[in-house]
Amino acid sequence: MLLTRASEYALLSLDKIRQADRPLGAEHLARELCIPKSFLAKILQSLAKEKIIVSHRGAHGGFALERDLEGISVYDIILAAEGKAATVFDCTQYGDTCPNGIIGDCAISPFLTRFQMRIDLFLRELTLDQIFTDPRKIA
Repeated sequence: MLLTRASEYALLSLDKIRQADRPLGAEHLARELCIPKSFLAKILQSLAKEKIIVSHRGAHGGFALERDLEGISVYDIILAAEGKAATVFDCTQYGDTCPNGIIGDCAISPFLTRFQMRIDLFLRELTLDQIFTDPRKIA
């Protein structure tokens, strides 16, 4: 799966944010998770833009969850953190990218399309609640 550290850092940050009893600042999160602050700040801004977290200003400001854990899918987190959906291979289910330029003649394209659709569905259905509070719920 073509995921970068951005998705990993987003999930780690969301875990810390959900456990906190107050909003957490980017500096605090970066220090606690050993993530470069400037990189994490961009990820947090992307999560806020997609209304996964909310930013509170002021002396006691920081980031907090905007939705319940059940309302946040891993697909949405990846989309926010990466700026695109996660793909399993270099070519996507949409057929608009093929590293070999043969999408119409590709023998494995139908398989890759079905495989990608299953991955997308799994990530859309997988919520933070399932990951963080009861991993046994993950199908």
